[in-house]
Amino acid sequence: MLYLDQPAWPSRGRLWSHLISDVSYAELHAFAEALGSPRRGFDRDHYDIPATRFAMAVWLGARVVPSRELARLLRAAGLRRPKHLVRAAQTGDLATPQER
Repeated sequence: MLYLDQPAWPSRGRLWSHLISDVSYAELHAFAEALGSPRRGFDRDHYDIPATRFAMAVWLGARVVPSRELARLLRAAGLRRPKHLVRAAQTGDLATPQER
């Protein structure tokens, strides 16, 4: 299933939504492509979707949920990629804070 929150996140003079899948990144990428969202809109575990594409995302089948629900759904599906873990993987520093 695909989910998004209301466009409430300001950046670059626009409001943005977050689009996620609780099934797979493949499902998320396929939906984003059908929506016309460029791959550069993908950020770790979600796509940033401009308010101008919100109605189309809902029409294509994404469910609107509160922002906090997006994070809960990603964690429950094992698809959450927090910033601190992504940065650690990119730098090769995979030690936990306790191990440093």
